[in-house]
Amino acid sequence: SCARGNSNRAAVGHLHRQLYGRRYPVLLVNTDGSTVRLRYSEPKRILMMPLDSNTLPEAERKARLRRHFPSKPKAKEEETFEGIDLDTYKKFWKK
Repeated sequence: SCARGNSNRAAVGHLHRQLYGRRYPVLLVNTDGSTVRLRYSEPKRILMMPLDSNTLPEAERKARLRRHFPSKPKAKEEETFEGIDLDTYKKFWKK
């Protein structure tokens, strides 16, 4: 077996790299919608800057927080067998 790699090695799967050797063209999208092309160390297509919640109006900031952290689901009531007529299901019981 040869220790030297060939072109078929990269065609089988993706390269497992911690550090990329070159810079890749990436589109950076700012919070106001403007875009800038720059060179980035990882091969990505689009980078989005995080939105600063301090600059938003109070109503919009609360709406974003509600979307990110939805309220916990309310506990449902457990079903009880008091209101069920068992004679209607008698035919399904094994004898």
